[in-house]
Amino acid sequence: MEVLEKEAEAIKNAIPRIDANFEKVVDLIGRSKGKVIVTGVGKSGIVGRKISATLSSTGTPSLFMHAGEASHGDIGVVSRGDVLLIISNSGETEELVNLVPFVRKLGVPIVGFIGKENSILTKKCDIVISTAVKEEACPHGVVPTASSIVTNALGDALAIALMVRRGVEKKHLGELHPGGTIGKRLLTTVSDLMHTGDEIPLIEDDKTMKEALFVMTAKGLGIVGVVDKDSELVGVITDGDLRRGLERTENFLKTKTREIMTTNPKWITSSALAIEALQTMEKYAITNLFVYNGEKKGKPVGVIHIHDILRYGISI
Repeated sequence: MEVLEKEAEAIKNAIPRIDANFEKVVDLIGRSKGKVIVTGVGKSGIVGRKISATLSSTGTPSLFMHAGEASHGDIGVVSRGDVLLIISNSGETEELVNLVPFVRKLGVPIVGFIGKENSILTKKCDIVISTAVKEEACPHGVVPTASSIVTNALGDALAIALMVRRGVEKKHLGELHPGGTIGKRLLTTVSDLMHTGDEIPLIEDDKTMKEALFVMTAKGLGIVGVVDKDSELVGVITDGDLRRGLERTENFLKTKTREIMTTNPKWITSSALAIEALQTMEKYAITNLFVYNGEKKGKPVGVIHIHDILRYGISI
């Protein structure tokens, strides 16, 4: 608990560092035409990899360059128009100090996330954001713990500030995460998962409940849509409607579907996100939505079941 309290306090103390100086960093990177090259050694390097990944995934192109490998050819990833982000807790890391002259020759501006004031790297960077902490969470005050958390948090703040500046929307985030859960949530539309054609359970409003039961059983979605003589969807029959109908209706199987159906069925457009369909189902405690292209007119073009969405790996 003490470790978490110290780290939480360290992040709280870092809030005032989101200031005019921080805005200069956002402006510098926002105006740059190239990438953000993040570099560091040891624990700072590990945190740097995460910051670089977060930048890239939120719309700011970034690469991580290990400072120890830079002088052996990896500095080739740095180009004019880039911004170098140096991460160092001590501010004295030899590999990083030695890297600066080579970067300067390329005319690349240097931003530092530095944990020690008046260090060598503090003096060599164009803009410095302090990552200093009152104390590490380690009982000996040595192992980078609170300082790593603060550095990571400031990196997150930088990435999100740049994301807002660039106007990155949900759709863009999905395009940046096509292979994961985020991509599925932000890119998958209802049309990608819905049942179409003969798979749509529909029946006319003058048919009997016996016929409706056959359709519901054959389609296996636990629902049947009821259409009028103009093929307009006027209602739905669900398992709940069946139970209620059996309780209150004699000769249930001979009863017309229009007498049992629930009117004004919920629907959704084919272009809507699947996650939006799931949210609608949860809001109204239903398991299916009929689908239309744009407006509710004529026969539905599809139907989507909650299991279609969940099986695809999308959840709220």
